[in-house]
Amino acid sequence: QVQLVESGGGSVQAGGSLRLSCAASTYTYSRNCMGWFRQAPGKEREGVATVGQNGITSYAESVEGRFTISKDNAETRTLYLQMNSLKPEDTAMYYCAAGELWDGDCWRGPYEYNYWGQGTQVTVSP
Repeated sequence: QVQLVESGGGSVQAGGSLRLSCAASTYTYSRNCMGWFRQAPGKEREGVATVGQNGITSYAESVEGRFTISKDNAETRTLYLQMNSLKPEDTAMYYCAAGELWDGDCWRGPYEYNYWGQGTQVTVSP
Protein backbone atom coordinates (compact mmCIF):
# COMPACT_ATOMS: atom_id res chain seq x y z
CA GLN A 1 0.00 0.00 0.00
CA VAL A 2 1.33 3.40 -0.98
CA GLN A 3 0.36 6.09 1.48
CA LEU A 4 1.69 9.43 2.66
CA VAL A 5 -0.54 11.68 4.72
CA GLU A 6 0.65 15.09 5.86
CA SER A 7 -0.64 17.10 8.80
CA GLY A 8 0.42 20.02 10.95
CA GLY A 9 0.15 22.91 8.54
CA GLY A 10 -1.55 26.15 9.47
CA SER A 11 -1.20 29.89 9.78
CA VAL A 12 1.47 31.49 11.92
CA GLN A 13 3.12 34.88 12.32
CA ALA A 14 6.67 35.48 11.20
CA GLY A 15 9.12 34.14 13.74
CA GLY A 16 6.78 31.38 14.83
CA SER A 17 7.13 27.61 14.55
CA LEU A 18 5.23 24.68 13.12
CA ARG A 19 5.88 20.97 12.98
CA LEU A 20 4.70 19.02 9.99
CA SER A 21 4.09 15.29 10.19
CA CYS A 22 3.81 12.72 7.45
CA ALA A 23 2.32 9.32 8.24
CA ALA A 24 3.70 6.72 5.86
CA SER A 25 2.74 3.19 4.94
CA THR A 26 5.25 0.41 5.43
CA TYR A 27 6.09 0.45 1.74
CA THR A 28 6.74 4.18 1.40
CA TYR A 29 8.59 4.40 4.70
CA SER A 30 10.98 1.70 3.48
CA ARG A 31 12.05 3.69 0.38
CA ASN A 32 15.66 4.81 0.61
CA CYS A 33 14.78 8.51 0.45
CA MET A 34 12.07 10.66 2.00
CA GLY A 35 11.71 14.38 1.89
CA TRP A 36 9.68 17.53 2.17
CA PHE A 37 9.00 19.71 -0.84
CA ARG A 38 7.00 22.90 -1.19
CA GLN A 39 5.23 24.81 -3.88
CA ALA A 40 4.15 28.42 -3.70
CA PRO A 41 1.55 29.85 -6.11
CA GLY A 42 3.07 30.49 -9.52
CA LYS A 43 6.33 28.78 -8.62
CA GLU A 44 7.83 25.39 -9.27
CA ARG A 45 7.91 22.71 -6.61
CA GLU A 46 11.21 22.82 -4.75
CA GLY A 47 13.06 20.68 -2.29
CA VAL A 48 13.05 21.75 1.35
CA ALA A 49 14.75 18.87 3.16
CA THR A 50 15.51 15.21 2.53
CA VAL A 51 16.68 12.29 4.61
CA GLY A 52 18.11 8.95 3.56
CA GLN A 53 17.90 5.57 5.21
CA ASN A 54 21.51 6.17 6.25
CA GLY A 55 20.34 9.21 8.20
CA ILE A 56 22.04 11.74 5.97
CA THR A 57 20.00 14.95 5.73
CA SER A 58 20.08 17.75 3.19
CA TYR A 59 18.46 21.17 3.27
CA ALA A 60 17.73 24.00 0.93
CA GLU A 61 19.94 26.99 1.66
CA SER A 62 16.89 29.10 2.41
CA VAL A 63 15.87 26.89 5.36
CA GLU A 64 19.27 25.72 6.62
CA GLY A 65 19.52 26.32 10.36
CA ARG A 66 15.78 26.93 10.75
CA PHE A 67 14.20 23.65 9.66
CA THR A 68 14.96 20.12 10.83
CA ILE A 69 13.86 16.91 9.13
CA SER A 70 13.62 13.70 11.11
CA LYS A 71 12.19 10.20 10.98
CA ASP A 72 10.95 8.16 13.87
CA ASN A 73 11.01 4.36 14.01
CA ALA A 74 9.67 1.71 11.66
CA GLU A 75 6.72 1.02 13.94
CA THR A 76 5.21 4.51 13.84
CA ARG A 77 6.59 5.38 10.38
CA THR A 78 6.35 9.14 10.60
CA LEU A 79 8.44 11.81 8.90
CA TYR A 80 8.67 15.23 10.53
CA LEU A 81 9.66 18.72 9.56
CA GLN A 82 10.26 21.08 12.46
CA MET A 83 10.09 24.64 11.16
CA ASN A 84 11.36 27.48 13.35
CA SER A 85 11.84 31.19 12.73
CA LEU A 86 9.31 31.06 9.94
CA LYS A 87 9.31 33.80 7.32
CA PRO A 88 6.57 34.98 4.96
CA GLU A 89 8.56 33.53 2.07
CA ASP A 90 8.08 30.07 3.62
CA THR A 91 4.39 30.29 2.71
CA ALA A 92 3.56 27.37 0.43
CA MET A 93 1.88 24.01 0.14
CA TYR A 94 4.20 21.48 1.73
CA TYR A 95 4.38 17.93 0.41
CA CYS A 96 5.86 14.77 1.84
CA ALA A 97 7.48 12.46 -0.69
CA ALA A 98 9.25 9.11 -0.85
CA GLY A 99 11.32 7.46 -3.53
CA GLU A 100 13.84 4.77 -4.32
CA LEU A 101 16.67 6.86 -5.71
CA TRP A 102 19.21 4.82 -7.62
CA ASP A 103 22.37 5.97 -5.83
CA GLY A 104 20.90 6.91 -2.47
CA ASP A 105 21.63 10.60 -2.99
CA CYS A 106 18.35 11.99 -1.80
CA TRP A 107 18.94 15.66 -2.64
CA ARG A 108 17.47 15.55 -6.10
CA GLY A 109 14.59 17.18 -7.89
CA PRO A 110 10.97 16.32 -7.14
CA TYR A 111 10.70 14.33 -10.38
CA GLU A 112 12.95 11.69 -8.79
CA TYR A 113 10.35 10.95 -6.13
CA ASN A 114 7.57 8.54 -7.00
CA TYR A 115 5.20 8.81 -4.07
CA TRP A 116 3.51 11.97 -2.79
CA GLY A 117 1.09 13.07 -0.15
CA GLN A 118 -1.78 15.46 -0.72
CA GLY A 119 0.00 18.41 0.86
CA THR A 120 -0.56 20.66 3.83
CA GLN A 121 -0.73 24.45 3.63
CA VAL A 122 1.66 26.65 5.59
CA THR A 123 0.93 30.37 5.69
CA VAL A 124 3.27 32.82 7.41
CA SER A 125 2.07 36.37 7.92
CA PRO A 126 4.43 39.35 8.39
